[in-house]
Amino acid sequence: MGHFEKLNVWQRSKDLAVIIYKITACGGFSSDVGLRDQIRRAAVSISSNIAEGDENGSNKQAVRFLYIAKGSNAEVLTQAIIASEIGYLTKEQFSAIEIECNINTFAKLIDLYE
Repeated sequence: MGHFEKLNVWQRSKDLAVIIYKITACGGFSSDVGLRDQIRRAAVSISSNIAEGDENGSNKQAVRFLYIAKGSNAEVLTQAIIASEIGYLTKEQFSAIEIECNINTFAKLIDLYE
């Protein structure tokens, strides 16, 4: 514990947040402030909770924060599905988000701390 930047799941989650910010800077998201802000908050929450849990110092707390990150990951995917269905995302944009969300496998990392 203590070097969250080296964790693959943190790196991928951070990359996902960057993708979300870039995608939501234009298109349908520009007029839908509610969905834009919600998906951005959820995306940033993933890597932030991984970092906080890893730096916390206790395995029990690390697992708690990983579960929060896992929930935020599901939020991002859900919001991306909705955004795709209402025409805010192209198929390529949705696929990029979906791939990153599905790669964020929290189960292995949670097992390390439990």
